[in-house]
Amino acid sequence: MKARILLAEDDANIRHGLVATLESEGYAVTAASDGAQALRLFPQEKFDLVLLDVMMPKRSGYDVCRELRQQAARVPILFLTAKGEEIDKVVGLKLGADDYVTKPFGVHELLARVEALLRRSRTAQLPEETASALPPVFSFGAATIDRRQFTAQLPGGEAAALTAREMKLVEMLAAHPGETLTRDALLNGVWGVDYFGTTRTLDQHVAQLRKKVEPDPETPTAIITVHGVGYRYAPALASRR
Repeated sequence: MKARILLAEDDANIRHGLVATLESEGYAVTAASDGAQALRLFPQEKFDLVLLDVMMPKRSGYDVCRELRQQAARVPILFLTAKGEEIDKVVGLKLGADDYVTKPFGVHELLARVEALLRRSRTAQLPEETASALPPVFSFGAATIDRRQFTAQLPGGEAAALTAREMKLVEMLAAHPGETLTRDALLNGVWGVDYFGTTRTLDQHVAQLRKKVEPDPETPTAIITVHGVGYRYAPALASRR
C-alpha cells in the first residue's frame, strides 16, 4: 500500500516539483498551497507523513504543526525551511516536528529523510520488555507520568502535554533507573537507527522535557546530564528534593 503524504508548500514551482518527485517514488501525495488548506485536508485522509513549508500564507508551518500535535496526531512531520538559523529549527522541534531540511536541499537528501521517517514511524518502538515494565501511570522524579494521556504533572501544577518523543525519552530513562544511557542509545531508541540529525536534537528535547518534569529545570534532579556521554535518570535524588 502506498504511503500517503500531505505536502504544504506555497511556491507553486516547488510544490509541483515535489509532487512529481514523490509520486515517482511511489508515494501518494495530496498537495496544499497554504497552511489553512493543509489543516482542512489533514482530517480527510489517514496520512503517513506531513511535509510542511515553514513560511506560508494564512497559516504558517509552525501553526499547522502546533495544531496537529494539539489534536494528538502522531504523524511524522518534516519541515521544509529556507531559514538556516538554529533558533528556527529549535522552534520547529519544540512544536513537535520530527525532522527538517533546509532549502535549497537535494532531492536525494529529502527522499532519504522521508523514507527514514516513514520507516521509523512503522517500526520504531521501545523494546517490549521496556514498555511492559512501566504501568500506565508512574512517578518520574517529582512528576506523575500518564502514558495513556501523554501528560506529565508536577505537584500543585497543571498537567503538561508530552510529545511522542518526550514520552519515549521518559520511558527509556525510567526503565533504566541509575543507568547512564548514551546519546547514541537514546537517539536510536527514540528516533531510530536511521536518524540523520545530530545529538543537539536530543539535547533540545531533554531541555524541553525538563521544563515539564523538573520542579527547577535549571537544577535538574531527575534527568542528570553525564557530560560527554548522555543522560541518567536518578529517582532517589529526585525523591529527596
